[in-house]
Amino acid sequence: MIDTDPQILEKANSWLNSTFDDTTQNLIKDLIATNPEELKDSFYKNLEFGTGGMRGVMGVGTNRINKYTLGKNTQGLSNYLHSTFKNEQIKVAIAYDCRHNSKLFAKIVADVFSANDIKVFLFEDLRPTPELSFALKHLNCHCGIVLTASHNPPEYNGYKVYWQDGGQLVPPQDAEIISEINTLDYSEVKFSSNEDLITYIGKDIDDAFINASIKNGSFKTPTEAKENLNIVFTSLHGTSITTIPETLKRAGYTNVHVVKEQEIPNGDFPTVASPNPEEPEALKMALELAEKVSGDIVIGTDPDSDRLGVAVRNTDNELVLLNGNQTMVMMTNFLLNYYQQEGCLTPTDFIGSTIVSTPMMLTLANAYNVECKVGLTGFKWIAKMIKDFPEQYFVGGGEESFGFMVGDFVRDKDAVTSTLLACEIAAQAKAKGSSFYDELVQLYVDHGFYKERLISMTKKGIEGAEEIKQMMVDARENPIKEILGSPIVTIEDYQSSISKDLSTNTETSIDIPKSNVLIYYTADGTKIALRPSGTEPKIKFYISVNTTLDNVTDFKKTEQELELKLDSIIKELKLD
Repeated sequence: MIDTDPQILEKANSWLNSTFDDTTQNLIKDLIATNPEELKDSFYKNLEFGTGGMRGVMGVGTNRINKYTLGKNTQGLSNYLHSTFKNEQIKVAIAYDCRHNSKLFAKIVADVFSANDIKVFLFEDLRPTPELSFALKHLNCHCGIVLTASHNPPEYNGYKVYWQDGGQLVPPQDAEIISEINTLDYSEVKFSSNEDLITYIGKDIDDAFINASIKNGSFKTPTEAKENLNIVFTSLHGTSITTIPETLKRAGYTNVHVVKEQEIPNGDFPTVASPNPEEPEALKMALELAEKVSGDIVIGTDPDSDRLGVAVRNTDNELVLLNGNQTMVMMTNFLLNYYQQEGCLTPTDFIGSTIVSTPMMLTLANAYNVECKVGLTGFKWIAKMIKDFPEQYFVGGGEESFGFMVGDFVRDKDAVTSTLLACEIAAQAKAKGSSFYDELVQLYVDHGFYKERLISMTKKGIEGAEEIKQMMVDARENPIKEILGSPIVTIEDYQSSISKDLSTNTETSIDIPKSNVLIYYTADGTKIALRPSGTEPKIKFYISVNTTLDNVTDFKKTEQELELKLDSIIKELKLD
């Protein structure tokens, strides 16, 4: 046997008993005998809840997604539900995506809930994540689960938990549930299902969700304008194929071209290196199809259909992929302008954003005399805003990572309704002789030209996690003094909840839950945020610059200047 860390070996040996099936035990024995590094990574910690729930590589061990880690989480959640909702028939809804084992894992989770006398509504087949959020509220459930790893690589899967309001878990429930899970032994998990408590759901919920998406995502676009918009859509082998084409059809968009090679759900994502619409390469086939059919707009969604990538034609008639910030400000401005024109926008209405997203959201809020609430990364915080301020109307909101939410009927980022909204914007713009891109440029003229860049550094394994940790320590202990000659004027540290004004050397408290995020602001309006990912082995640098744009004709020149400034910042910070 190869030498192995004694603590790791002890944890691995604890899985070599009758609580765990023979296949699991044999796989662990093989790791002990032949692969100490894999064994170490499989057992050195327990999977943790991050910004998007619990995600990890599938396999055996405490740091992997498998029957037992999912079962233990579900057992702990079941115990918590019973203690929270005493003397009630508890109900949960469960959905899953196209990933390997998602259907199997969803049934295992359903079995554990039902074994704990909890009524389960289980989707009969894969469905988009936003439909789970909708179904949970539609069926008056106490809780919901989605088995998904979003846009992570094929070897990943995950487990998202939603609460009664349709939003993901937030404090204090998350910590309380984790505490309950940590008190459990794997032998306490009840895997023997009560099939009488499991109901399969499908078309009825689909119809209700699609109808709600159309109600919330349609804005008086003339029928002719809808028919004249040439749309190319790809589901990137994911779940959105079950709802988006039908939603567009029912909403009146008849000119839709689906990328056939990517429409069949497939957990291997065979035609892309990564099923992430944030990556330009992911939309390559869709862009090629759009050139063939003279498409006006290209839309691609991630595997669980909560994120969307949008490409439109620029002033040179070239297809360009918009970033998440650009899509977000366009959608937000469209909604605010629509409600203002309808005479129903009030100063108590609000939009939602996150601390690492474009500052332009705050500028738009000021322009329309509404509030912009800013929270931590992750749509669970925007859902919490809606829950915490029921007296205020939520117009819409998003984050830079290609997510948007239209209204509050779904309490998570929703690529289904957002796809419809993007088409509404494009159709109305085309009908008046403009375009989605032209409207974006005009937005920069009206409110200032904001340009962002995201740099992600991947650091895998135990050593990578330590490296990311040290990078954040260094950034706090030796903060940046200036960027391209412009002095740092403010540092916001969300881990200590302190904002420091360097010009006056004063500190104020940040009234947002603690998080491992550090943000620098310079005198010339540059913003740089550092944040370790909550769901991937990455550290992310979010960079935002801005300037005025006097007129449309100066757009290309000004954009080039901002791009060069971003390049220079990246070089100065040694992120290239």
